Amino acid sequence: MTSLNIQAVIFDMDGVLIDSEPLWQQVEYEVLSALGVPVTIASIQQTTGLRIDQCVDYWYHKAPWANYDNAKVSHEIVERVAAEILNSGEAMLGVKAAIEFCQSKGFKIGLATSSPRLLIDAVLTKLALSSQFMAIESAEALTYGKPHPEVYLNCAAALGIDPRYCLAIEDSFNGLIAARAANMQTIAIPAPEQRGETKWVIAHHQAQSLLELPTILG
Repeated sequence: MTSLNIQAVIFDMDGVLIDSEPLWQQVEYEVLSALGVPVTIASIQQTTGLRIDQCVDYWYHKAPWANYDNAKVSHEIVERVAAEILNSGEAMLGVKAAIEFCQSKGFKIGLATSSPRLLIDAVLTKLALSSQFMAIESAEALTYGKPHPEVYLNCAAALGIDPRYCLAIEDSFNGLIAARAANMQTIAIPAPEQRGETKWVIAHHQAQSLLELPTILG
């Protein structure tokens, strides 16, 4: 891949900009366990990248609980994760350098996430990134979240760039499927414990952190 055919870089948020996946997993574990769902931190990783209502729906169908109220459970999880982010959230390695590199190359910069606006605002506030993105798209109000490609297609449209000339950066397999389905070029940055898994072969490139972005784009 060369920078000649890339006109925009679209970042996922959780696990790419901010180290929030462990926070999500812990809060989901606590809330779902309290509802009687037999989850573990490891099993919760199956739903990484899904929109929160889809995640809650997934676990409800695995182990139904009484008085099912998806919106209530989803909102509780989101509020608790947002509070944790504002309290202790940390940027992933290389975020600032990656954005500065994109700016130096004249790439348009977008954000495409399954997370709701409450979480987006918390992350961008915590990391002081609110002014860095030319388009911010959430799957919150869409019919489908990732792995459906709509949120990525919407972001490309908002940036005014053909999806073929967009590079999506993802940490989750569901997100990677969404970006590939949107016909974008992709970089996968899996969590350390997932790096050896063969499924990441569908990404155009794999990296250990955003610090590798300049090398990949050349």
